Amino acid sequence: MAETQQGPRARYREQTRAEIKEVALRQLADGGVGALALTRIAKALGLSGPALYRYFANRDDLLNALIRDAYDDAATAIGEAAATARARGPRERLRVLAGAYRAWAVSEPHRYLLIQGSPVPGYVAPDDTLERARAVLGPFLTVFVHGSPGADTAAMVDRMGAWLKRDTGVASWVAEYVPDAAGDDRASAVALTGAVLAWSQLHGAVGLEVAGQFTGMGHDGETLLVAQSGMLADAFGLE
Repeated sequence: MAETQQGPRARYREQTRAEIKEVALRQLADGGVGALALTRIAKALGLSGPALYRYFANRDDLLNALIRDAYDDAATAIGEAAATARARGPRERLRVLAGAYRAWAVSEPHRYLLIQGSPVPGYVAPDDTLERARAVLGPFLTVFVHGSPGADTAAMVDRMGAWLKRDTGVASWVAEYVPDAAGDDRASAVALTGAVLAWSQLHGAVGLEVAGQFTGMGHDGETLLVAQSGMLADAFGLE
């Protein structure tokens, strides 16, 4: 009986939390993190301030939830793209994954900036956001694992190899996405190198686009990203 009585309460709680997050996302879209105000959220939902704190302890607790959701949604978008491109060659998979990353970011710019923009002063993200961020980047490891990077990336491959040896968390993450490279230090380091380079290129191009820095220029974000993906594929000898 107790479980039956708790069911509707739990559903109501989750519904209210979802409504709070929806209003918070509208505030983010309107004015960024600085516009996030719990008192305004409570007023929009017809709640008192104390009532709102029954669902989120404070602003940082709400930010935690929004950041987790953003990473999870981005990871879903990348994962779905990886599934559709699984049978294609690594060069084409890279293009598809990069395109999916950009598509999510430009469709959800306020959420992209929440997780990839300037750090929020005084805010420390929860530890589990690292795992979520790795889920976004993980599919890129599979693209590069059999790559043949040239001399220009040799120093970075060495550095990534050293990172894998000293950080078991990173090593486990790489092994999860490219189990065929288990025991092959070189392949694991190459995969990690490619994924890190892809992330830096993606963040650079997509971040500039989302921030409106390409406005008035003679190109668009999609063509730039295709060109960058091609150059990175060339650097790793991807077919």
